[in-house]
Amino acid sequence: MTDRDAAYEKPYGYHEGFNQCMLGQEPANMGRPQQTYRAVKCTGAPHFAANRRRFCEDFQVSDARMSEDSTRVRSVSGAALLMEFAASRGLSAPSLLAETGIRPDKLADPTAEITLAQEIALIRKVVAAVDDEPGMGLMAGLMCHAPNFGVLGFAVMSSPSVRRAAEITIQYADLGVSFAEHRIENHGPEFRFIRDDHAVPADIHRFVLERDIAAISTIQQDLLGTRIPIIRADLTAEAHPIYEMFATLLGVDNITYGMEQTVLVGHASSLELPLPQANSVTAHFYEKQCAELIQRRRTRTGLSARVRELLIRHGGVADQSRIAADLDVSVRTLRRRLAGEGTTFREVSNETVGLLAEEMLITGLTVEHVADRLGYSSVSAFTTAFRAWKGQSPGTFARTNRGRAAIRV
Repeated sequence: MTDRDAAYEKPYGYHEGFNQCMLGQEPANMGRPQQTYRAVKCTGAPHFAANRRRFCEDFQVSDARMSEDSTRVRSVSGAALLMEFAASRGLSAPSLLAETGIRPDKLADPTAEITLAQEIALIRKVVAAVDDEPGMGLMAGLMCHAPNFGVLGFAVMSSPSVRRAAEITIQYADLGVSFAEHRIENHGPEFRFIRDDHAVPADIHRFVLERDIAAISTIQQDLLGTRIPIIRADLTAEAHPIYEMFATLLGVDNITYGMEQTVLVGHASSLELPLPQANSVTAHFYEKQCAELIQRRRTRTGLSARVRELLIRHGGVADQSRIAADLDVSVRTLRRRLAGEGTTFREVSNETVGLLAEEMLITGLTVEHVADRLGYSSVSAFTTAFRAWKGQSPGTFARTNRGRAAIRV
């Protein structure tokens, strides 16, 4: 272990490096222990212990609720950024991805999708690898920038105002980094940005909260070139010296920790600030693409939705015996249950492969590459299948639609 590695073992020891990151400097002295901290109003919630008990009880319930959401299909962008953070910490990609069901090639695939359960499994591995150390989520969030999120990022960047950018981000959250739920409430001259963590398991709650807040701050600064000051912040995280970074990120001195819900309060007028890259035509174009992507991912429900998600996990290349094994049922049972939903394995498989093919072609992959990726024996076989789906050749479709979707959709 190097002296630098040893320094990371020290509690509260690396927030000086955060300050350098915020200034755009290389955190060469990350890990040095600091004895002083900038004065920030950091208070605990009333009846702190009781609140924490209720908080933990809520998360026990949330794990059950989360199981209902675990098959949600999400963009791979959040996982890809998480792996970039892991690489910056010197963590092994193969060991982190093992048993998550996420193939390494998916992280660089602009058309790839994963389930929420897969994303949570990866986050758990990263959190364990960094010893669940406070502040690591903040570092991960600082790596998030609007263009990382493809059509969602461009829709946000071209929005007319901060408010509209926030609304789009909330509406199409599954194309972004956060899987917590958020809403904006107006209260006279103030707005409240309220977070619901029911989909976030308790063991990764702190890391995900840190990451999401840092991501929000970083992207907002990218959009405006400055930070919108927050009047008050109530955070569910417990107080820790490293969290003086929350004050820096949010531009707030009034922070209360140990609360039952995370709420950021700011001046309502700040949400009406125009964005420098606002363009109504561009915004409409990318918002439409966001809506189309989400609609495609949510069309199916029940077993057919699970089959579709497993097919996506296998890159579209899996027969019904493989899918039946993944579901721990017989092929006969799989057929019967799909028939009960008015569909067949062939229909779900063709639909899924067709959607994957469309997204690959849209992002610029060649017909030959797409045919190979989807397991076709020849380009002609793929072309025949694609013509049956879309009524046109894959080459014609690609020329007409290329560029509609951007990176990491």
